[in-house]
Amino acid sequence: MTQALPYLVIVEDDPAFGRTLRRSFERRGYEVMLATSPDELAALVETTRFQYAVVDLKLGTASGLNCVQTLHDQDPETVIVVLTGFASIATAVEAIKLGAAHYLAKPANTDDIEDAFGKREGNAHVPVEGRKTSIKTVEWEYIHTTLAECNFNISEAARRLGMHRRTLARKLDKQQVK
Repeated sequence: MTQALPYLVIVEDDPAFGRTLRRSFERRGYEVMLATSPDELAALVETTRFQYAVVDLKLGTASGLNCVQTLHDQDPETVIVVLTGFASIATAVEAIKLGAAHYLAKPANTDDIEDAFGKREGNAHVPVEGRKTSIKTVEWEYIHTTLAECNFNISEAARRLGMHRRTLARKLDKQQVK
């Protein structure tokens, strides 16, 4: 009797990165479907149950957090890993609250993601670092909290932060985790 392949959905708006992840996971024995937006994901979850999901946090002007919620609402057992080039504590906390099992900063490869699939439970023995927070880190976290509250709308976030939209865009480009 042959066992069915595990179903994986990748929600990624960068076509090249999405294709690369897809091929890599297919070589590892996953049945992979690709979505580039929350709407495409919503259509896929109507017909397919996924055991695993990889969700980009920023999908153009949309938030991947909506996708995390959609996947978790469809099946709370789906193991969801959020990938982002815009890592922040605020979005990590929201992703976990909404049902993600793990949160990884880009660049992350297939090994990193697959390892994260296996780490559904927390680890109380992870060492707590005594590192102090810098002013730049506090600013970065505040900006990302505001961005998440605005559903990643840069114009609205800039208005709430009291800065020009271009200034905010420059700050985001300068601090992006690559």
